Amino acid sequence: MAVTAHATGTQTATINTEHTLDDVALAGVFVLEVDTNNLASGDTLELRLYVITLTGGTRRVAYYDLFNGAQTDPIKISVPVPNELTDAGSVRATLKQTAGTGRSFPWKVLSLG
Repeated sequence: MAVTAHATGTQTATINTEHTLDDVALAGVFVLEVDTNNLASGDTLELRLYVITLTGGTRRVAYYDLFNGAQTDPIKISVPVPNELTDAGSVRATLKQTAGTGRSFPWKVLSLG
């Protein structure tokens, strides 16, 4: 199976702002990978992948996870999310820090194929 990076970057979180990391407009299977090593005691982080089920439909959460405090296993990888649509933002990856000090998070959205 070929794995390629669809998008990569580092997001500096603003507390209580949901940051869009990537909007995918391709068919494929995608995962979100985030390095949470910078999380510290008192920090809370939410990761989401949204999908659109039918062309022209509403984007809804397909994957959600919540992380609190320092992480002993800092690399977080979402479940694979399949997508056959080519609509803009048919898969959207987001990051939201809701508590603590805004941290920087290296991330990537991978295409599995």
